[in-house]
Amino acid sequence: MNRPRPSVVLAAAAADLICVLALAVGGYQTHDAGSTGATVLRIVWPFAAGLALGWLVSRAWRRPTALWPTGVVVWGCAWAGGVVLRVLTDQGAAPAFQIVSFGFLAVTLLGWRGVVAAVSVIWPSERRHRAQALRGAPPRGR
Repeated sequence: MNRPRPSVVLAAAAADLICVLALAVGGYQTHDAGSTGATVLRIVWPFAAGLALGWLVSRAWRRPTALWPTGVVVWGCAWAGGVVLRVLTDQGAAPAFQIVSFGFLAVTLLGWRGVVAAVSVIWPSERRHRAQALRGAPPRGR
């Protein structure tokens, strides 16, 4: 099995973290517009910890862009870990927040992986290499 390039792993980890940050910033702007940036960090850390757990459990560095099982495990751990840690640290986890965070993290954490999967189906790497060869361009490193 081919291991992904380190740049792909870092990009996937960054994309996942951006998804969690987007959840926190969205909640911050909706509910606590007058608060400081520390509020965003207070919202982010439980979900970021759950995200890290998801990366460890799924060994996401092996197939960071895979929708299944990597994406589903990362999403589940990020959401469940975030909600549990919020409850344990008295940050609250209202049912509406649980539903919104569940859906938002599903759409974002699974969504970008779905786009990557769709692009690889629509335009597989072998087709790109053949197209480059037909144009006379040297193939890029595999």
